[in-house]
Amino acid sequence: MAEKPEDLNLPNSVIGRIIKEALPDGVIISKESRSAISKAASVFVLYCTSCANNFALQQKRKTLKDTDVIAALEDMEFEEFVPLLKDYLETYKMEQKNKKSATEKRKKAKEALENSLDNSNEQESEDVEMKEVDKSEDEVEVDGPCEPDADKTDN
Repeated sequence: MAEKPEDLNLPNSVIGRIIKEALPDGVIISKESRSAISKAASVFVLYCTSCANNFALQQKRKTLKDTDVIAALEDMEFEEFVPLLKDYLETYKMEQKNKKSATEKRKKAKEALENSLDNSNEQESEDVEMKEVDKSEDEVEVDGPCEPDADKTDN
C-alpha cells in the first residue's frame, strides 16, 4: 500500500502528455490546472479501481479483470466510455497476440538456424574424423626393419 497520499497520484509526465495530446497546438495550460487535472485523474482511477475490486470480490476473486472495470464504469454511470474502452481493449489484445506470434516465429527461426549450424558442425566433425581414420590407415607401422642394413653382410 501507499505510505503517503502523493504515492497514489499518477505520474505528472503521463498526465502532461495526455493533456498535451488532448489540447490543440499552441494552447498552454498553467501548472495549477495541470495539478488539478492530475489529482482529479488519480481520484477517478482510485474510485474506478475500488468499484472494480467490489465486483471481483462478489465473484470471490482477488484479481481484477477487464470485465470488472467495465462493470465498474457502468456502475459509476460512465456508460459512454464503455464502447471506447472495449475497442481499446480489443486493439490491445490483438497487439499482444501479434507480438506473441512474432516472438514465436523469431524463436522458431532461431532454433532452425541453430539446428542447421549444429548439423553442419556435426558433418564437419564427421569429415575430420573420417580424414583422421584414412590418415591413420595410411600410416601403418611395421614391427621390424623392411630392408636389410647395407652395413651388414652375410659371411
